Amino acid sequence: MSDTTFKDFDTTPSLVFDAPEPEAPKAPVTKPEEKVLDDSVLSDEEKKMVENFSQQIDLTNSNAILQYGAATQKKMADFSETALENVKTKDLGEIGDMLTSVVTELKSFDTEEESKGFLGIFKKPANKISSMKTKYARAETNVNEICKALENHQVVLMKDIAVLDKMYDLNLTYFKELTMYILAGKKKLEEVRATKLQDLMAKAQRTGLAEDAQAARDLDGLCQRFEKKIHDLELTRMISIQTAPQIRLVQSSDTAMVEKIQSTIVNTIPLWKSQMVLALGVEHSNQAARAQQSVTEMTNELLRKNADTLKMAATESAKAAERGIVDIETLKHTNESLISTLDEVMKIQAEGREKRQAAEVELRHMEDDLKKKLLEIRK
Repeated sequence: MSDTTFKDFDTTPSLVFDAPEPEAPKAPVTKPEEKVLDDSVLSDEEKKMVENFSQQIDLTNSNAILQYGAATQKKMADFSETALENVKTKDLGEIGDMLTSVVTELKSFDTEEESKGFLGIFKKPANKISSMKTKYARAETNVNEICKALENHQVVLMKDIAVLDKMYDLNLTYFKELTMYILAGKKKLEEVRATKLQDLMAKAQRTGLAEDAQAARDLDGLCQRFEKKIHDLELTRMISIQTAPQIRLVQSSDTAMVEKIQSTIVNTIPLWKSQMVLALGVEHSNQAARAQQSVTEMTNELLRKNADTLKMAATESAKAAERGIVDIETLKHTNESLISTLDEVMKIQAEGREKRQAAEVELRHMEDDLKKKLLEIRK
C-alpha cells in the first residue's frame, strides 16, 4: 500500500448538484438505521452549509434530483475500490511464513547430531567446535537474509498503517458529506410538504378542478421520488459507518504484525546469537578440562557435562516460559479486540433489524395516509 494512494482524495466536506459520469456499478449497500439524523457531528459552519444548500434544492428539476448526492456516492465507490485493491495486494501470510522460517533455522542449529556409542567419547573436540561454527555460519546467513526481508516488510506495514489513518479520515469526510446531503434534503422535503403541497391540495379541494388535483399529485410524486433518493443516500451512509471499524481492524492486524517482526529482530535473534557465544565458550572450557583429565576421569567429566547441559536446558526452558507471558498478553489483546468487534457487529445488526421493522410500519402508514389524501382530493 503506497503512502500516496489517497493523495487525490479531499478531506473537506462539500455539497454539489453535479456528479461525474459513472465508471463502475455502485457498490452493494446495506440497510441503514431509520432514525432522525443527529447533526451534532457537524460544525456550526457545516450546519450553515446544510441550511443554505437546502434552500437551493428544486424538486421540480428532475436531473438535479437524480444527481443529488451522487458526487459523494461516486467518491465512496472510488474510495472503496482503491481500498480493496490495496488490501488484495497485501499478503500477511508471506510474513508469517518468514517468521516460521526464522524459528526453523534457529531450531536446526540447536539440534546437534551427537556421536553415538563408545567411539563418540574419543571424538576430537576440535571437530565439534568446527562443526558448531559451520552450522552457526550457515544458519546465521539464512537468518540474516530472512530478517532483511522482514525489515522491508516492516517498513511497508508502517507506511500502510499511516495510509489507513488517511483512509479513516477520508471515510469520515464522506460520512459527513452524506449526513449533510440527507439533512438538507429532509429539511427541503419537510418544507415543501408543509407549504407548497398543502397549498396545492387546498386549492384542488377548493376548486374541484382536475388540473389542480393533478398538480397536487405531481408535486406529491416529486416528493416521494426525492424521499427515495434520500433513503438511497442513507444506505450509502451506512456503508461509510461500517467501513470505519473495518479500517481499524486491518490497521490493528498490521500493527500486531509489525510488533511481531520487531520482537523477532530485537529480541529473538540477539538471544540466539548470545546462546551461540555461550555454547562455544562452554565447549572451549570443556576442551581445557578434558586436556587435563585422564581416561579414568571420563565418567566424572561426563556427569559434570550432563549437569551443565541440564542447567542450560533448564535456563532456556525458564526463558521460554517467561517469553510465553508476552504471547499470552498478545492473545488476550487479540481476543478482547475480537469480542469487542463481534459485540459491535451484533449490536449494529440488531439495531438494523429493529429499524427496518419500524421503517416497514412507517411506510405502511405513509401509504395509507397517501391513499386517504388522494381520495380526499378526488372528492
